[in-house]
Amino acid sequence: MFGSTLWLTLATLTGLAAGFAREWLLVAAWGAGGRSDAFLVSLFLPEALRMALAAGLLSAAALPLYQQRSPQAQHDWLGALAPRLLLCGVGLSVLLGVGSPFWVRLIGPGLDESGCALASASLQWLAWSAPGFLLHALLCVPLQARSRFVLAGLGSLLFNLPPVIYLTLMRHAATPTGLASACVLGSLLMPAALLPTLLRDGWTPWRLSRAPGAGRELLKRIGPLLSSNLASQGLALLERMVASLLGEGAVTWVNLARKLINLPLIALMSLNQVLLGLMSGTQGDQRMALLRKGLSSATLLTVPAVAGLIGAAGALVTLLLPHQAIDSPLPALLAWFAVPLMFGAWNALLARYAYAAGDTRLPLRCELAGSLLNAVLLAVLPFFFGLIGIAMAAVCGAILTGLLLMRRQDLLMHLPWRQQWLLGVAIMLLAAIVLHPLSNTWLQLGLSSAYGAVLLAGLALWLRPWRAVSA
Repeated sequence: MFGSTLWLTLATLTGLAAGFAREWLLVAAWGAGGRSDAFLVSLFLPEALRMALAAGLLSAAALPLYQQRSPQAQHDWLGALAPRLLLCGVGLSVLLGVGSPFWVRLIGPGLDESGCALASASLQWLAWSAPGFLLHALLCVPLQARSRFVLAGLGSLLFNLPPVIYLTLMRHAATPTGLASACVLGSLLMPAALLPTLLRDGWTPWRLSRAPGAGRELLKRIGPLLSSNLASQGLALLERMVASLLGEGAVTWVNLARKLINLPLIALMSLNQVLLGLMSGTQGDQRMALLRKGLSSATLLTVPAVAGLIGAAGALVTLLLPHQAIDSPLPALLAWFAVPLMFGAWNALLARYAYAAGDTRLPLRCELAGSLLNAVLLAVLPFFFGLIGIAMAAVCGAILTGLLLMRRQDLLMHLPWRQQWLLGVAIMLLAAIVLHPLSNTWLQLGLSSAYGAVLLAGLALWLRPWRAVSA
Protein backbone atom coordinates (compact mmCIF):
# COMPACT_ATOMS: atom_id res chain seq x y z
CA MET A 1 0.00 0.00 0.00
CA PHE A 2 2.73 2.47 0.94
CA GLY A 3 4.88 1.78 -2.13
CA SER A 4 2.03 2.45 -4.56
CA THR A 5 0.94 5.47 -2.55
CA LEU A 6 4.46 6.94 -2.59
CA TRP A 7 4.92 6.67 -6.36
CA LEU A 8 1.47 8.02 -7.09
CA THR A 9 2.11 10.84 -4.63
CA LEU A 10 5.31 11.81 -6.43
CA ALA A 11 3.52 11.76 -9.80
CA THR A 12 0.68 13.89 -8.48
CA LEU A 13 3.08 16.26 -6.72
CA THR A 14 4.62 17.32 -10.02
CA GLY A 15 1.15 18.11 -11.39
CA LEU A 16 0.05 20.11 -8.37
CA ALA A 17 3.35 21.97 -8.31
CA ALA A 18 2.76 22.87 -11.96
CA GLY A 19 -0.78 23.97 -11.05
CA PHE A 20 0.51 26.26 -8.34
CA ALA A 21 3.18 27.56 -10.73
CA ARG A 22 0.39 28.43 -13.16
CA GLU A 23 -1.44 30.46 -10.49
CA TRP A 24 1.77 32.10 -9.30
CA LEU A 25 2.81 33.07 -12.84
CA LEU A 26 -0.71 34.36 -13.54
CA VAL A 27 -0.58 36.70 -10.53
CA ALA A 28 2.99 37.71 -11.42
CA ALA A 29 1.88 38.60 -14.96
CA TRP A 30 -1.48 40.27 -14.29
CA GLY A 31 -1.50 41.03 -10.56
CA ALA A 32 -4.26 40.18 -8.07
CA GLY A 33 -6.96 42.27 -9.70
CA GLY A 34 -9.92 42.25 -12.04
CA ARG A 35 -8.14 40.57 -14.97
CA SER A 36 -6.93 37.64 -12.86
CA ASP A 37 -10.32 37.33 -11.15
CA ALA A 38 -12.07 37.20 -14.54
CA PHE A 39 -9.86 34.44 -15.90
CA LEU A 40 -10.12 32.38 -12.71
CA VAL A 41 -13.91 32.70 -12.85
CA SER A 42 -13.85 31.38 -16.44
CA LEU A 43 -11.55 28.52 -15.41
CA PHE A 44 -13.72 27.44 -12.48
CA LEU A 45 -16.08 25.02 -14.28
CA PRO A 46 -13.46 23.28 -16.47
CA GLU A 47 -11.12 23.00 -13.49
CA ALA A 48 -13.94 21.67 -11.31
CA LEU A 49 -14.61 18.93 -13.89
CA ARG A 50 -10.93 18.01 -14.07
CA MET A 51 -10.50 17.89 -10.30
CA ALA A 52 -13.66 15.83 -9.84
CA LEU A 53 -12.45 13.26 -12.33
CA ALA A 54 -8.95 13.26 -10.82
CA ALA A 55 -10.47 12.60 -7.38
CA GLY A 56 -12.10 9.43 -8.69
CA LEU A 57 -15.59 10.48 -9.81
CA LEU A 58 -15.47 8.13 -12.80
CA SER A 59 -12.88 5.58 -11.65
CA ALA A 60 -14.61 4.80 -8.33
CA ALA A 61 -17.69 3.70 -10.28
CA ALA A 62 -15.98 2.21 -13.34
CA LEU A 63 -13.10 0.26 -11.77
CA PRO A 64 -15.21 -2.54 -10.20
CA LEU A 65 -17.21 -2.85 -13.45
CA TYR A 66 -14.03 -3.14 -15.50
CA GLN A 67 -12.34 -5.63 -13.17
CA GLN A 68 -15.26 -8.06 -13.18
CA ARG A 69 -14.95 -8.63 -16.95
CA SER A 70 -12.72 -10.98 -18.95
CA PRO A 71 -9.77 -9.46 -20.85
CA GLN A 72 -11.60 -9.32 -24.19
CA ALA A 73 -14.76 -8.01 -22.54
CA GLN A 74 -12.64 -5.30 -20.92
CA HIS A 75 -11.44 -4.12 -24.35
CA ASP A 76 -15.03 -4.16 -25.63
CA TRP A 77 -16.23 -2.23 -22.60
CA LEU A 78 -13.56 0.42 -23.07
CA GLY A 79 -14.17 0.67 -26.81
CA ALA A 80 -17.92 1.02 -26.35
CA LEU A 81 -17.72 3.73 -23.69
CA ALA A 82 -14.94 5.86 -25.22
CA PRO A 83 -17.01 7.35 -28.08
CA ARG A 84 -19.98 7.88 -25.77
CA LEU A 85 -17.89 9.84 -23.28
CA LEU A 86 -16.30 11.83 -26.09
CA LEU A 87 -19.77 12.75 -27.33
CA CYS A 88 -20.76 13.74 -23.78
CA GLY A 89 -17.63 15.89 -23.61
CA VAL A 90 -18.49 17.68 -26.85
CA GLY A 91 -22.03 18.29 -25.64
CA LEU A 92 -20.71 19.65 -22.35
CA SER A 93 -18.32 21.95 -24.24
CA VAL A 94 -21.18 23.34 -26.32
CA LEU A 95 -23.29 23.84 -23.19
CA LEU A 96 -20.50 25.73 -21.42
CA GLY A 97 -19.51 27.76 -24.48
CA VAL A 98 -22.98 28.84 -25.58
CA GLY A 99 -24.04 29.62 -22.03
CA SER A 100 -20.77 31.30 -21.04
CA PRO A 101 -22.34 34.71 -20.20
CA PHE A 102 -24.79 33.00 -17.85
CA TRP A 103 -22.13 30.83 -16.19
CA VAL A 104 -19.82 33.80 -15.69
CA ARG A 105 -22.60 35.86 -14.09
CA LEU A 106 -23.46 32.91 -11.84
CA ILE A 107 -19.88 32.23 -10.68
CA GLY A 108 -18.68 35.83 -10.43
CA PRO A 109 -21.61 38.09 -9.62
CA GLY A 110 -19.18 40.73 -8.34
CA LEU A 111 -17.36 41.15 -11.68
CA ASP A 112 -17.88 44.39 -13.58
CA GLU A 113 -19.00 44.49 -17.24
CA SER A 114 -15.48 44.33 -18.68
CA GLY A 115 -14.59 41.46 -16.35
CA CYS A 116 -17.69 39.52 -17.36
CA ALA A 117 -16.92 40.01 -21.06
CA LEU A 118 -13.33 38.84 -20.54
CA ALA A 119 -14.39 35.80 -18.50
CA SER A 120 -17.09 34.86 -21.03
CA ALA A 121 -14.64 34.99 -23.95
CA SER A 122 -12.11 32.86 -22.05
CA LEU A 123 -14.73 30.27 -21.07
CA GLN A 124 -15.72 29.80 -24.72
CA TRP A 125 -12.18 28.50 -25.29
CA LEU A 126 -11.74 26.65 -22.00
CA ALA A 127 -15.01 24.75 -22.51
CA TRP A 128 -13.28 22.59 -25.14
CA SER A 129 -11.16 20.99 -22.43
CA ALA A 130 -14.09 18.77 -21.41
CA PRO A 131 -13.68 15.98 -24.05
CA GLY A 132 -10.02 15.48 -23.14
CA PHE A 133 -10.80 15.37 -19.42
CA LEU A 134 -13.52 12.74 -19.80
CA LEU A 135 -11.51 10.55 -22.17
CA HIS A 136 -8.48 10.70 -19.87
CA ALA A 137 -10.58 9.62 -16.88
CA LEU A 138 -11.91 6.62 -18.80
CA LEU A 139 -8.51 5.57 -20.13
CA CYS A 140 -7.08 5.68 -16.60
CA VAL A 141 -9.37 2.82 -15.51
CA PRO A 142 -7.42 -0.01 -17.25
CA LEU A 143 -4.14 1.38 -15.92
CA GLN A 144 -5.43 1.56 -12.35
CA ALA A 145 -6.82 -1.96 -12.65
CA ARG A 146 -3.27 -3.13 -13.44
CA SER A 147 -1.79 -1.03 -10.59
CA ARG A 148 -0.15 1.40 -13.04
CA PHE A 149 -0.97 4.40 -10.90
CA VAL A 150 1.95 6.61 -11.87
CA LEU A 151 1.10 7.09 -15.56
CA ALA A 152 -2.55 7.74 -14.69
CA GLY A 153 -1.45 10.26 -12.07
CA LEU A 154 0.46 12.43 -14.56
CA GLY A 155 -2.72 14.01 -15.93
CA SER A 156 -2.44 17.14 -13.79
CA LEU A 157 1.14 17.76 -14.94
CA LEU A 158 0.22 17.31 -18.59
CA PHE A 159 -2.68 19.75 -18.28
CA ASN A 160 -0.74 22.44 -16.44
CA LEU A 161 2.50 22.23 -18.43
CA PRO A 162 1.38 24.17 -21.57
CA PRO A 163 -0.08 27.15 -19.61
CA VAL A 164 3.02 27.26 -17.38
CA ILE A 165 5.28 27.35 -20.45
CA TYR A 166 3.06 29.98 -22.08
CA LEU A 167 3.07 32.28 -19.03
CA THR A 168 6.82 31.80 -18.55
CA LEU A 169 7.55 32.82 -22.13
CA MET A 170 4.99 35.59 -22.54
CA ARG A 171 5.00 37.09 -19.02
CA HIS A 172 3.21 40.47 -19.10
CA ALA A 173 2.37 40.01 -22.80
CA ALA A 174 0.20 36.96 -22.02
CA THR A 175 -3.44 37.24 -23.08
CA PRO A 176 -6.51 35.43 -21.68
CA THR A 177 -7.20 33.84 -25.08
CA GLY A 178 -3.64 32.57 -25.38
CA LEU A 179 -3.69 31.17 -21.86
CA ALA A 180 -7.05 29.47 -22.46
CA SER A 181 -5.71 27.91 -25.68
CA ALA A 182 -2.72 26.55 -23.76
CA CYS A 183 -5.11 24.95 -21.24
CA VAL A 184 -7.06 23.27 -24.07
CA LEU A 185 -3.77 21.92 -25.44
CA GLY A 186 -2.99 20.48 -22.00
CA SER A 187 -6.36 18.72 -21.90
CA LEU A 188 -5.54 16.98 -25.19
CA LEU A 189 -2.13 15.86 -23.94
CA MET A 190 -3.75 14.05 -21.00
CA PRO A 191 -5.44 11.19 -22.94
CA ALA A 192 -2.79 11.23 -25.68
CA ALA A 193 -0.12 10.21 -23.16
CA LEU A 194 -2.10 7.08 -22.17
CA LEU A 195 -2.80 5.76 -25.67
CA PRO A 196 0.60 4.10 -26.36
CA THR A 197 0.36 1.95 -23.22
CA LEU A 198 -3.22 0.91 -23.96
CA LEU A 199 -2.35 0.08 -27.56
CA ARG A 200 0.51 -2.13 -26.36
CA ASP A 201 -1.96 -3.90 -24.06
CA GLY A 202 -4.07 -4.85 -27.06
CA TRP A 203 -6.79 -2.20 -27.14
CA THR A 204 -7.81 -1.21 -30.67
CA PRO A 205 -9.81 2.04 -30.45
CA TRP A 206 -10.51 2.07 -34.20
CA ARG A 207 -12.43 -1.22 -33.96
CA LEU A 208 -16.17 -0.84 -33.35
CA SER A 209 -16.96 -2.48 -30.01
CA ARG A 210 -20.18 -3.39 -28.30
CA ALA A 211 -20.86 -3.84 -24.60
CA PRO A 212 -24.64 -4.03 -24.10
CA GLY A 213 -25.78 -2.30 -20.94
CA ALA A 214 -22.34 -0.87 -20.12
CA GLY A 215 -23.54 2.73 -20.24
CA ARG A 216 -26.60 2.12 -18.05
CA GLU A 217 -24.51 0.10 -15.60
CA LEU A 218 -21.98 2.89 -15.27
CA LEU A 219 -24.65 5.57 -14.89
CA LYS A 220 -26.31 3.59 -12.12
CA ARG A 221 -23.04 3.41 -10.19
CA ILE A 222 -21.90 6.94 -10.87
CA GLY A 223 -25.18 8.65 -9.96
CA PRO A 224 -24.62 8.97 -6.18
CA LEU A 225 -20.94 9.84 -6.72
CA LEU A 226 -21.92 12.54 -9.19
CA SER A 227 -24.48 13.96 -6.77
CA SER A 228 -21.87 14.08 -4.02
CA ASN A 229 -19.37 15.78 -6.29
CA LEU A 230 -21.93 18.29 -7.50
CA ALA A 231 -22.58 19.22 -3.88
CA SER A 232 -18.84 19.68 -3.34
CA GLN A 233 -18.41 21.75 -6.49
CA GLY A 234 -21.52 23.71 -5.58
CA LEU A 235 -19.81 24.71 -2.35
CA ALA A 236 -16.70 25.73 -4.27
CA LEU A 237 -18.93 27.77 -6.57
CA LEU A 238 -20.61 29.40 -3.59
CA GLU A 239 -17.17 30.24 -2.17
CA ARG A 240 -16.24 32.03 -5.42
CA MET A 241 -19.57 33.86 -5.49
CA VAL A 242 -19.19 35.07 -1.90
CA ALA A 243 -15.53 36.02 -2.52
CA SER A 244 -16.49 38.05 -5.61
CA LEU A 245 -18.81 40.10 -3.39
CA LEU A 246 -16.04 40.84 -0.87
CA GLY A 247 -14.04 43.13 -3.15
CA GLU A 248 -11.65 43.06 -6.10
CA GLY A 249 -8.91 40.45 -5.79
CA ALA A 250 -10.81 38.31 -3.26
CA VAL A 251 -11.43 35.52 -5.80
CA THR A 252 -7.71 35.45 -6.58
CA TRP A 253 -6.78 35.22 -2.89
CA VAL A 254 -9.21 32.36 -2.25
CA ASN A 255 -7.98 30.55 -5.35
CA LEU A 256 -4.32 30.93 -4.33
CA ALA A 257 -5.06 29.66 -0.82
CA ARG A 258 -6.86 26.65 -2.25
CA LYS A 259 -3.93 25.89 -4.57
CA LEU A 260 -1.44 26.03 -1.70
CA ILE A 261 -3.66 23.80 0.43
CA ASN A 262 -3.85 21.23 -2.39
CA LEU A 263 -0.13 20.48 -2.10
CA PRO A 264 -0.38 18.43 1.14
CA LEU A 265 -3.50 16.73 -0.25
CA ILE A 266 -1.59 14.83 -2.92
CA ALA A 267 -0.53 12.01 -0.63
CA LEU A 268 -4.12 11.71 0.59
CA MET A 269 -5.52 11.49 -2.95
CA SER A 270 -2.99 8.76 -3.71
CA LEU A 271 -3.78 6.94 -0.46
CA ASN A 272 -7.51 7.06 -1.28
CA GLN A 273 -7.03 5.50 -4.72
CA VAL A 274 -4.76 2.73 -3.47
CA LEU A 275 -6.86 1.96 -0.40
CA LEU A 276 -10.08 1.74 -2.40
CA GLY A 277 -8.54 -0.95 -4.59
CA LEU A 278 -7.31 -2.90 -1.55
CA MET A 279 -10.56 -2.65 0.42
CA SER A 280 -12.65 -3.68 -2.60
CA GLY A 281 -10.95 -7.08 -2.50
CA THR A 282 -11.47 -7.73 1.24
CA GLN A 283 -14.32 -8.34 3.64
CA GLY A 284 -15.18 -7.91 7.32
CA ASP A 285 -12.25 -7.70 9.72
CA GLN A 286 -9.68 -7.36 6.94
CA ARG A 287 -11.47 -4.35 5.52
CA MET A 288 -11.75 -2.78 8.98
CA ALA A 289 -8.03 -3.32 9.57
CA LEU A 290 -7.24 -1.58 6.27
CA LEU A 291 -9.51 1.31 7.23
CA ARG A 292 -7.75 1.75 10.56
CA LYS A 293 -4.36 1.72 8.86
CA GLY A 294 -5.59 4.20 6.29
CA LEU A 295 -6.97 6.58 8.92
CA SER A 296 -3.75 6.41 10.92
CA SER A 297 -1.84 7.18 7.72
CA ALA A 298 -4.16 10.12 7.04
CA THR A 299 -3.52 11.55 10.52
CA LEU A 300 0.21 11.04 10.11
CA LEU A 301 0.24 12.84 6.76
CA THR A 302 -2.11 15.71 7.57
CA VAL A 303 -1.41 16.85 11.12
CA PRO A 304 2.29 17.78 10.61
CA ALA A 305 1.46 19.38 7.24
CA VAL A 306 -1.41 21.41 8.70
CA ALA A 307 0.68 22.52 11.68
CA GLY A 308 3.49 23.57 9.37
CA LEU A 309 1.14 25.47 7.06
CA ILE A 310 -0.51 27.32 9.95
CA GLY A 311 2.81 28.23 11.50
CA ALA A 312 4.59 29.22 8.29
CA ALA A 313 1.68 30.80 6.40
CA GLY A 314 3.12 34.31 6.58
CA ALA A 315 6.61 33.19 5.56
CA LEU A 316 5.31 31.16 2.61
CA VAL A 317 3.29 34.09 1.30
CA THR A 318 6.22 36.48 1.70
CA LEU A 319 8.59 34.16 -0.17
CA LEU A 320 6.23 33.10 -2.94
CA LEU A 321 4.44 36.41 -3.56
CA PRO A 322 6.65 39.16 -2.12
CA HIS A 323 5.01 42.03 -4.01
CA GLN A 324 1.39 41.02 -4.57
CA ALA A 325 0.89 39.66 -1.05
CA ILE A 326 1.99 42.66 0.99
CA ASP A 327 -0.72 43.37 3.61
CA SER A 328 -2.92 40.76 1.95
CA PRO A 329 -5.36 38.44 3.78
CA LEU A 330 -3.61 35.40 2.29
CA PRO A 331 -1.57 34.29 5.38
CA ALA A 332 -4.63 34.15 7.64
CA LEU A 333 -6.73 32.62 4.85
CA LEU A 334 -4.10 29.96 4.20
CA ALA A 335 -3.90 29.06 7.89
CA TRP A 336 -7.66 28.72 8.23
CA PHE A 337 -8.02 26.69 5.02
CA ALA A 338 -5.46 24.23 6.40
CA VAL A 339 -7.66 23.31 9.36
CA PRO A 340 -10.25 21.16 7.49
CA LEU A 341 -7.52 19.00 5.90
CA MET A 342 -7.39 16.43 8.69
CA PHE A 343 -11.17 16.06 8.89
CA GLY A 344 -11.49 15.94 5.11
CA ALA A 345 -8.85 13.21 4.92
CA TRP A 346 -10.80 11.05 7.34
CA ASN A 347 -14.05 11.73 5.47
CA ALA A 348 -12.58 10.58 2.16
CA LEU A 349 -11.41 7.27 3.62
CA LEU A 350 -14.65 6.69 5.53
CA ALA A 351 -16.58 7.22 2.28
CA ARG A 352 -14.34 4.74 0.46
CA TYR A 353 -14.99 2.18 3.19
CA ALA A 354 -18.64 2.36 2.15
CA TYR A 355 -17.76 2.35 -1.58
CA ALA A 356 -15.73 -0.84 -1.12
CA ALA A 357 -18.89 -2.50 0.21
CA GLY A 358 -20.83 -1.32 -2.84
CA ASP A 359 -22.72 1.44 -1.00
CA THR A 360 -22.41 4.80 -2.72
CA ARG A 361 -25.62 6.27 -1.31
CA LEU A 362 -24.76 6.40 2.40
CA PRO A 363 -21.71 8.68 1.89
CA LEU A 364 -23.84 10.87 -0.38
CA ARG A 365 -26.41 11.49 2.35
CA CYS A 366 -23.73 12.29 4.92
CA GLU A 367 -21.84 14.61 2.55
CA LEU A 368 -25.04 16.42 1.60
CA ALA A 369 -25.77 17.12 5.27
CA GLY A 370 -22.26 18.50 5.79
CA SER A 371 -22.49 20.52 2.58
CA LEU A 372 -25.80 22.01 3.66
CA LEU A 373 -24.30 23.21 6.93
CA ASN A 374 -21.31 24.62 5.01
CA ALA A 375 -23.60 26.46 2.59
CA VAL A 376 -25.72 27.96 5.37
CA LEU A 377 -22.62 29.20 7.18
CA LEU A 378 -21.18 30.58 3.91
CA ALA A 379 -24.18 32.87 3.72
CA VAL A 380 -23.39 34.28 7.17
CA LEU A 381 -19.78 33.96 8.39
CA PRO A 382 -17.88 35.75 5.54
CA PHE A 383 -19.91 38.91 6.09
CA PHE A 384 -18.82 39.00 9.75
CA PHE A 385 -15.28 37.57 9.58
CA GLY A 386 -14.29 38.39 5.98
CA LEU A 387 -12.54 35.83 3.81
CA ILE A 388 -11.62 33.58 6.75
CA GLY A 389 -15.35 33.02 7.27
CA ILE A 390 -15.26 30.90 4.10
CA ALA A 391 -12.71 28.59 5.74
CA MET A 392 -14.63 28.53 9.04
CA ALA A 393 -17.71 27.28 7.21
CA ALA A 394 -15.65 24.53 5.56
CA VAL A 395 -14.35 23.35 8.97
CA CYS A 396 -17.87 22.98 10.38
CA GLY A 397 -19.15 21.13 7.32
CA ALA A 398 -16.20 18.70 7.31
CA ILE A 399 -16.63 17.83 11.01
CA LEU A 400 -20.36 17.14 10.63
CA THR A 401 -19.75 14.96 7.56
CA GLY A 402 -17.15 12.87 9.39
CA LEU A 403 -19.33 12.30 12.44
CA LEU A 404 -22.27 11.24 10.26
CA LEU A 405 -20.12 8.86 8.19
CA MET A 406 -18.92 7.12 11.35
CA ARG A 407 -22.33 7.05 13.00
CA ARG A 408 -24.20 5.66 9.98
CA GLN A 409 -21.60 2.90 9.53
CA ASP A 410 -21.51 2.07 13.28
CA LEU A 411 -17.85 3.05 13.48
CA LEU A 412 -17.94 5.59 16.32
CA MET A 413 -16.97 2.97 18.92
CA HIS A 414 -14.46 1.16 16.72
CA LEU A 415 -12.21 4.01 15.55
CA PRO A 416 -9.84 6.22 17.61
CA TRP A 417 -11.34 9.43 16.26
CA ARG A 418 -11.58 11.23 19.60
CA GLN A 419 -7.90 10.82 20.48
CA GLN A 420 -6.61 11.70 17.02
CA TRP A 421 -8.96 14.63 16.38
CA LEU A 422 -8.38 16.23 19.79
CA LEU A 423 -4.62 15.82 19.44
CA GLY A 424 -4.77 17.34 15.96
CA VAL A 425 -6.75 20.36 17.19
CA ALA A 426 -4.31 20.93 20.07
CA ILE A 427 -1.34 20.78 17.70
CA MET A 428 -2.98 23.26 15.29
CA LEU A 429 -3.86 25.62 18.13
CA LEU A 430 -0.26 25.62 19.39
CA ALA A 431 1.01 26.49 15.88
CA ALA A 432 -1.55 29.30 15.58
CA ILE A 433 -0.66 30.84 18.96
CA VAL A 434 3.13 30.47 18.94
CA LEU A 435 4.32 30.31 15.32
CA HIS A 436 1.79 32.12 13.14
CA PRO A 437 2.26 35.59 14.76
CA LEU A 438 6.08 35.61 14.24
CA SER A 439 7.20 38.47 11.99
CA ASN A 440 10.68 37.21 11.05
CA THR A 441 10.24 35.25 7.82
CA TRP A 442 13.13 32.83 8.13
CA LEU A 443 12.65 32.26 11.86
CA GLN A 444 8.98 31.47 11.29
CA LEU A 445 9.76 29.15 8.40
CA GLY A 446 12.53 27.35 10.26
CA LEU A 447 10.60 26.84 13.48
CA SER A 448 7.47 25.71 11.62
CA SER A 449 9.48 23.23 9.56
CA ALA A 450 11.13 21.86 12.70
CA TYR A 451 7.75 21.64 14.43
CA GLY A 452 6.31 19.69 11.52
CA ALA A 453 9.31 17.34 11.38
CA VAL A 454 9.12 16.58 15.11
CA LEU A 455 5.38 15.95 14.81
CA LEU A 456 5.91 13.63 11.85
CA ALA A 457 8.46 11.56 13.75
CA GLY A 458 6.41 11.50 16.96
CA LEU A 459 3.16 10.54 15.25
CA ALA A 460 4.94 7.88 13.21
CA LEU A 461 6.27 6.26 16.39
CA TRP A 462 2.82 6.41 18.00
CA LEU A 463 0.54 5.41 15.12
CA ARG A 464 2.86 3.07 13.14
CA PRO A 465 0.40 2.63 10.26
CA TRP A 466 2.79 0.34 8.41
CA ARG A 467 2.29 -2.38 11.02
CA ALA A 468 -0.45 -4.97 10.86
CA VAL A 469 -3.51 -3.69 12.74
CA SER A 470 -5.97 -5.98 14.45
CA ALA A 471 -9.62 -5.23 13.80
